[in-house]
Amino acid sequence: MHHTAQRRPGQAPETRGKTIRWARWYDLASWLMSFGRAPAIRRRIIALAAPRPGERVLDVGCGTGTLAIDLKRKVGPPGEVRGIDAAAEMVAVSRSKARRAGVQVDFQPAAIEQLPFADGTFDLVTSTFMLHHLPDDLKRQGIAEVRRVLKPGGRFLAVDFSGENGSVIGRLITLFGHGHGKAEGARLRAMLAEAGFGPVQTLKTQYGSLLFLRAAVPAAPDQPGG
Repeated sequence: MHHTAQRRPGQAPETRGKTIRWARWYDLASWLMSFGRAPAIRRRIIALAAPRPGERVLDVGCGTGTLAIDLKRKVGPPGEVRGIDAAAEMVAVSRSKARRAGVQVDFQPAAIEQLPFADGTFDLVTSTFMLHHLPDDLKRQGIAEVRRVLKPGGRFLAVDFSGENGSVIGRLITLFGHGHGKAEGARLRAMLAEAGFGPVQTLKTQYGSLLFLRAAVPAAPDQPGG
């Protein structure tokens, strides 16, 4: 079924999720919270997402657009990247950043629980450091929406803070309200399975305070696995 959100162009979406509006300081805050590892983490995210030339990609909760811009460089001129964020301030910074970089990415304000795209639009969806902002019912709605807009065989990579491995940094981040508890990884995996994703992988990386989850939409019967 075709589905689009009904909003005026540029209108901020209504959401009960937490929305970050201090866009001008977001990149600095990310660098500080990652202890200067933000660029290396982003490179790891791209490697695990494995965007391919010509693919259509959506970055959900795009923040100031850095990841989406890097993804566009990977899919190249034949590909297409879109980024959404619930904060219009973040979208404005993203658009400015893309113009300065000379990279064509379509940024727009939207919420994960009501994605303004037709069914089966994307080959790849990424979500980084935003699911912890959502109450559980919106997480389920958002994950179902991601499933809806992915093509058969399409992939989803979700990255967020984690207290799952008991690391000191993970526990500190969780205490400040930006992380998941030890059981949250299992809950997110269950939500992905409930939404109709295939086997969900928890990916091991050198970043113990982060949770990396990768899942795929089952391929159509006459289609090779994605």
